[in-house]
Amino acid sequence: MEEMRDPRLGTVRLFLKHDDNKARKLRYNLGHPRVLSFGGAYSGHLRALARAGMEHGFETIGVVRGEEHLPLNPSLAYARACGMRLTYLDRAAYRLKHTPQVLDGLRETFGDVAILPEGGSNAAAVRGCAELPGEIDLDYDVICCPVGTGGTLAGIAAGLPDGKRALGFAVLKGAGFLNDEVARLQREAYGAESGNWAISLDYHFGGYAKTSPLLDAAFEQVYVAKMIYGILDLAGRGAFAPGTSVVAVITGQLSTPVVSWGTPTGLDSGDPR
Repeated sequence: MEEMRDPRLGTVRLFLKHDDNKARKLRYNLGHPRVLSFGGAYSGHLRALARAGMEHGFETIGVVRGEEHLPLNPSLAYARACGMRLTYLDRAAYRLKHTPQVLDGLRETFGDVAILPEGGSNAAAVRGCAELPGEIDLDYDVICCPVGTGGTLAGIAAGLPDGKRALGFAVLKGAGFLNDEVARLQREAYGAESGNWAISLDYHFGGYAKTSPLLDAAFEQVYVAKMIYGILDLAGRGAFAPGTSVVAVITGQLSTPVVSWGTPTGLDSGDPR
């Protein structure tokens, strides 16, 4: 890990942990010969799933929000190059992707298929992300991560040692629903909520994929730069006690393969939600 220096931090210490949360979320979600999931046109989750399928020899299907646009953008071109079959749902149908009507239609089209939710966030993904805190080899007080669908935060918080807490930064506008979503994911994975986390809703910069000149160009803009800005702003406002050590998880490092997987166990059946 590297330490980030910035005058806004004062006596707060900020460490950056680069980590592929997408590979963690997939690790215990795979094992079926044909896997389908959902995402937007620039979905990192679909790219990671496509790569895992290519490297480990299972079929992948990506259900993309919106209409097909050719030529494909780099994200979807990469997914297709990895062997992913791409299909599309208009935005009205995509909003209903969790309903029996849409899911039954997909199973009718693609046959025997394991269906993962958008972003891969389910109880199995939570268990994969819960392994992250155990890999941090320095003393810290708070661990931060960006929040899109809630699975990464739910897992990190569940895996924290006693006395430490997690703080997520929502990248979506109007994302108050994520508090219920993180709590639900923890209950499904472990039967209880950990109670050691919170989500900041104030640093979305207008919504998903919206950017601003205020965001540090050295970081990925959709997720990571918003979190970094939020941490620095909160530190400058005195939201962290003097001397607090913060670890910021720099998510979405696409170089990390999914090294192993297994059928979801325990409370999670692998069924879509």
